[in-house]
Amino acid sequence: MKGFMSNEFGTVSIEPEVVSTYAGSVAVECFGIVGMAAVNVKDGLVKLLKKDYLHHGISVLISDNKITLDFHVIISYGVSIETVADNLISTVKYKVESFTGMTIEKINIFVEGVRVID
Repeated sequence: MKGFMSNEFGTVSIEPEVVSTYAGSVAVECFGIVGMAAVNVKDGLVKLLKKDYLHHGISVLISDNKITLDFHVIISYGVSIETVADNLISTVKYKVESFTGMTIEKINIFVEGVRVID
C-alpha cells in the first residue's frame, strides 16, 4: 500500500519501494552494519547485497500512513548487536520520518550473518 502526504498544494503518494531504498541507504551508513542480506528461503542461504540492491533486504508495510520496516542485515564481527540495533533503529526512524512525513510504527531487525571487516 502507498503512503500519502497532503498539504495545501495537493497530495503526494509514496511507494513502498522508495521507502525501502532510502531506508537501506541510511542503514548501511550506520556503525556496525556491513550491508543488507538477501535470504533464500528455499535453501536458507544468506547473501550480502550490493549497494544497487539494498531495497531487497528490507520489507516495507504501510498501513494508515504508518510504516513498519523489516531489516535483514549483516553486521561486523566484534560489535555489540544491541548497540548496532539501537543505532540503526534511532537513525532510520529519524531520517525516514523526516524524509516521508509518515511515522514509523515498528522496526524489526533480523541479523542474518556476521562478517569480519579488515
